[in-house]
Order: sequence, then C-alpha cells, then structure tokens
Amino acid sequence: MTTASAAPGASQDPTGPVGPVDSSRVPRYAGPATFARLPRLDQVGTADVAVVGVPFDTGVSYRPGARFGGNAIREASRLLRPYNPAQDASPFALAQVADAGDIAANPFNINEAVETIEAAADDLLDTGARLMTLGGDHTIALPLLRSMAKKHGPVALLHFDAHLDTWDTYFGAEYTHGTPFRRAVEEGILDTSALSHVGTRGPLYGKKDLDDDEKMGFGIVTSADVMRRGVDEVADQLRQRIGDRPLYISIDIDVLDPAHAPGTGTPEAGGLTSRELLEILRGLAGCNLVSADLVEVAPAYDHAEMTSVAASHTAYELTTIMSRQIAASKG
Repeated sequence: MTTASAAPGASQDPTGPVGPVDSSRVPRYAGPATFARLPRLDQVGTADVAVVGVPFDTGVSYRPGARFGGNAIREASRLLRPYNPAQDASPFALAQVADAGDIAANPFNINEAVETIEAAADDLLDTGARLMTLGGDHTIALPLLRSMAKKHGPVALLHFDAHLDTWDTYFGAEYTHGTPFRRAVEEGILDTSALSHVGTRGPLYGKKDLDDDEKMGFGIVTSADVMRRGVDEVADQLRQRIGDRPLYISIDIDVLDPAHAPGTGTPEAGGLTSRELLEILRGLAGCNLVSADLVEVAPAYDHAEMTSVAASHTAYELTTIMSRQIAASKG
C-alpha cells in the first residue's frame, strides 16, 4: 500500500504545515477527496485556513442541488497543484490549510439550519482559523457573516453574483438565498461604507430593487462594467472602496456566464468569464481577507465538471490570498 506524503512545494519541515498528498506517488484519482488533497482538520489538530462544506440548499428559489456542491468542488480540486504562479506563492507551505469536513444543517428547518451554521462557524473561528466555506446555497452567507462580525466587528463585503441577494422575502420567508445581505445590513454586521456587488446582470422585479440596494450602501459593478473597463481597473476600484477594513468575500458561482458555469441553480446570460473572475480576485491580494465563501455549485446541471473546476480554482485563489497574509503576519 502506497502512503501519502507532502507534495512538492509543500513544507517538508516536520514542524511546518502538512501539505497535500504527493501526486507523483499517489494518483490524483485515488484516495479521499479532501479539498486539494489536503489533510483533514482532525489529522493536523488546528489550521490557519479551514476549508469547510455546508451541504444545504433549502433556501433556493429555482433549481435545487447546491447541497452537493461542496463535494463536487472537492473532487474537481484533485488537480490543483501546490504552487500558484499567478500569486507567486505556495499557499499550503505558507500556512496550514486543512479540510474541516461539513457542517450538517437541518434541511427541513431553515431557521434551525442558520443557527447551526453560525454556531459551527463560531467554533472554527475560535480556533484562530480563517474560513474558506464551500456551499450550499447563498442562505449560508448570513450565519457566516454573523460569526465574522463577532470576531472582527462589521466587515466589508465583496459579493460576486449575477443577482443582488438583497430582496426582502420570498413567500414570506426572511431566510432564503435571495435575502442574506438585506438581513446582514439590517443586523448591522456589515460595514455599509464598503459594500459592493460584482458581476450583477439580468432582469429584476423592478427599479425599486436597485433603489433599495443603493439605500443599503451597496455599490454595483455589473458584468458589462467588467467587460468594458477591464479587470485591472475594476480591482483597483474595489481595493479603494475596501481600504484596510476586514474583508469578507462571498462568491455565487453564477457570477460566471453559463458558458463557464452551467452547473448552478439560477443561471443568467452575459456573465463574467472564469479568467475575469480569477484576475479580479488576484488583484485583491493586498486586501485584509478574513474569510470567504463560494456557493451555488449544483453539479446535477454541470457538464464535464466545468463549474466545479472553475469553483475549485476560485477557492484556490482565495485560499492563497489568506495563506500569504497569514504568513506575512507571522513574519
């Protein structure tokens, strides 16, 4: 039986971070599908960045299936390698990144599920870890932001999505995947001087949707803005808006065009390319990224793992940003 070892580029120091399984000794398709083939949290004890799944999609308004998104991303992440040339960093050598498994939330009671996710996020943050959360639908952003605010105070938010997700209710329900950021503003857990949507597009219920969104403090960079102005200018604008505030990034995979991410519940034509999304994120490397989530991957509607692959690379860039910042803070 072949045993796993740290991958090239990961720390070989026995006191340093434990890296991914070595793909030159164990084929990528063999063994359990942790994120990027990293160790489980229970194998390393503590982590600087905990990759955690939330298989919950009871809050969706159209096509279900995002409850399977986290594991689909983990499967697609088998091909990730330990050195990130775009950021000139080996993230899994700079900080201990580990897969924390899944938060099991009640699929029949949204209110209870929100409480469960918040409590589990609290526990992980209390260990000193930053979170890279794999959803699940966008409902999960609200309990995660509640946890962030307990630790950091109101946080800046960059929300990458085709949709605003600041609607009031659906069928009288306050907690859905279309309402988390309205609830977050109402609860005072967001820094309303530093809020932006990125990649929005498509039809709305009415102009009031935009008016309400503006009153909450959100700026909007549409997908057309990204196309016309370019990723460097957009990233610079976002950096200026965020400043040095604690930043939370929430990414709905439907920010990408269905040509790049068909496996999602509410697709909209005219979205970002995967290249544009990755380049904007790389342009935010200097921001104080305290945690992030990636949601709405619904593999039943995917083709050839296109969506899951795009999602795995997106999570990899976010994890790299956090690992670099952790390493810099440790000197």
